Amino acid sequence: MTVCSKSAQTGFTLVELIMVIVITGAISGMVAVFIRAPVQGYVDMTRRAEMVDMADTALRRIGRDVRLALPNSVRISADARAIEFLETSSGGRYRTAPDGGTDELLFDQFDTSFDVLGPPVFVEGGSEIVVFNLGVPGANAYEGNTANTHVRRAYNGVSGGGKVKNIVINSNARLPLESPNARFHVVKGPVTYICDPAGQLWRYWNYPIQPNQSVTISTLNALPNVASALIAKNVSTCTFAYNVIVVAQRAGLVTILLAITQENETVRLYHATHVNNMP
Repeated sequence: MTVCSKSAQTGFTLVELIMVIVITGAISGMVAVFIRAPVQGYVDMTRRAEMVDMADTALRRIGRDVRLALPNSVRISADARAIEFLETSSGGRYRTAPDGGTDELLFDQFDTSFDVLGPPVFVEGGSEIVVFNLGVPGANAYEGNTANTHVRRAYNGVSGGGKVKNIVINSNARLPLESPNARFHVVKGPVTYICDPAGQLWRYWNYPIQPNQSVTISTLNALPNVASALIAKNVSTCTFAYNVIVVAQRAGLVTILLAITQENETVRLYHATHVNNMP
């Protein structure tokens, strides 16, 4: 006869289970106290790094564009929250005297073409040619491109753009001033950086050159064919300044103060860019 015996059954009582939960909770609370500060520090450090990167990238972008500004074309809004300039794509020297039948640029009458001294320059369709912009009445590239007091003319060459040795311009009036160094600049168009009340920094481009600076988002958005891009957000401070170096006024300095604020923390960066005002 076979005898079967029941094996002893083991397990946890309800009291033991509650004690384990309580002890585990106490240990977890103690661990959380010690790891909370390092984790919070990592989160804060990551946020600060992102803020610094956003501000630094925006300032470098503005500085790179400003260095391409047409001499004497930088202008700042009255509230110092917007900067505008005419962006150049290339430039060179024009021929001042006939040489073997080549095409010089005339100033005593209107002229519709001239040769480039040296290698060909790249000119995009829709560009403007500027000679000796001084940024003053009668020699201001913002004023227009048709009268004999205007220093810029519309490019009238290859529509698609390309490298050219002879530059054709649309002109029915003479250019007012000769450049002492026979320089000309090819202008792509105006560029504006502006900070709006919502704490955003924008870049605007591809709009017609305006005699007066557009200093609000609404006026910029109303311009024909305008394009825009968001450069930075959470901007708490945005200040542009432009100072002309007095010595012969051959140089200028654009300074920018940009602050980004997130989670009650603020990162402030200051950037200065040299501007060549040699027309």
